[in-house]
Amino acid sequence: MKVVVAMDSFKGSMTSREAGDAVKQGILCAMPKTEVVVKPLADGGEGTTEALVEGLGGTRIVLSVTGPMGSQTECSYGILADGKTAVMEIAQAAGITLVPAAQRNPMCATTRGVGEMICDAVQKGCRHFIIGIGGSATNDGGIGMLSAMGFQFLDAEGEPVGEGAQALSRVVEILADGVLPELAECKFQIACDVTNPLCGKNGATFIYGPQKGLLLEQCDQVDGGMEHYAGTVEAFCGKSCKMLSGAGAAGGLGFAFVSFFDARLVPGTQLILEAVHLEEELKNAQVVVTGEGRLDAQTAMGKAPIGVAKMAKQYGCKVIALAGEIASEAVKCHDEGIDAFFPIVRGPVSLEKAMQKDCAVQNIKDTAEQVFRLVRAWNDMR
Repeated sequence: MKVVVAMDSFKGSMTSREAGDAVKQGILCAMPKTEVVVKPLADGGEGTTEALVEGLGGTRIVLSVTGPMGSQTECSYGILADGKTAVMEIAQAAGITLVPAAQRNPMCATTRGVGEMICDAVQKGCRHFIIGIGGSATNDGGIGMLSAMGFQFLDAEGEPVGEGAQALSRVVEILADGVLPELAECKFQIACDVTNPLCGKNGATFIYGPQKGLLLEQCDQVDGGMEHYAGTVEAFCGKSCKMLSGAGAAGGLGFAFVSFFDARLVPGTQLILEAVHLEEELKNAQVVVTGEGRLDAQTAMGKAPIGVAKMAKQYGCKVIALAGEIASEAVKCHDEGIDAFFPIVRGPVSLEKAMQKDCAVQNIKDTAEQVFRLVRAWNDMR
C-alpha cells in the first residue's frame, strides 16, 4: 500500500512537515511495510515559505528591507534546494501586521520592500518565484515594488511621484532604463485567492482599502487615481490587465505582477500542490492523509485539505483527515472529498497543553497509528 501524507500546519503547534512526519511514524507503527510519502502543504498565505523550505529542502534568507511605512524592517524568504526558486510572502515586507492600527495609512504605505526582497533573490541567482500576496498594508498598485526594481514613475514635471496611493493619480510616464536586467529571465507564480479586479466598486480600493486605514470618503479619489495609473501602465506594457480576476490583490500587486512580468495568478492551494508535485505521487497511491489544526465549515469552503482531497479523488484515493479540533460543521467536508476525519486530542486537556509541540506530535502519531490499525484489519478481512 502507498499512502501520501499532506498535512497543513497546526498553527502555534506543529509545522506542516512536523505534522506529516508524525503521521508517517504512526502509519509505520501499524503497517511497517507501507510506502509513505510526506509532502508539505500550505495555502499561499502565512506559513507557505516555512512549509516549502522545510518540506522541499532549502535555505531561509533574512534581510532588512523598507517596511510598509518607510522604516526598515527585518524579513525573510526561502531559496529552495535547486538554488533557482525563491519562495516569498509579501506580508513579510509590506504586511498589515507590521503596522500598528493607529498608523495604517495606504496613502503613503509602500510595497518597496517587496521589490527589495525580489532583487535580493535575483542577485542570489533565483529566476523562479513563488509569491503569496495576501495581507498587505498597501494600495499602491505595485509602484513601490517596481521602483525598487528600477522602474521610474514620473509626474508631469518629470519628477518621481513618490510612494503610496497618493502617487497613483500623478503617474504620467514610466521609464525602464534602470531595471535589473536579470528580471527579464524571471518567471513569477503568484498565490492569489481573491478575484477582485483592480478598479471599481469591487476593486482593490473600495473592498480592501478601508481595512487598511483608508477613509471611506477617500475611496472615490484613490480609485480614480488607480484607474489613471492603470491607463498609464497599459500604454507602457501594451496590454490591459485591470479587469483581470485577482488584479486587485494586495492593493494592486496582482495587476503589477501580471502587467510587468506576465505573472501567473493561481489560487494559493493549487499553486502549492503544483510546486510540491503532489499529483505525481497520487497516481499510484491508495490512501491520502491530510488535515489542519481545526476542521470546520471554512475547511469545506476550499482550504488546503480540501484541495488535497479533490486532487486525490481524481485518482480514486481514500482520504482521511486529522485535526486538533473538529467542529460540528466539518461534516460538510464529506461532500468535498474527505471520507473520514478524526480528532487527535485523546482526552480532557487544556488548550495550552494540547498545543504544546511534544504533546501534539505524540497525539497525531498515536491517532494515525490507530486509524491505520483499522485499515490493516479491514485489509485482512478482504
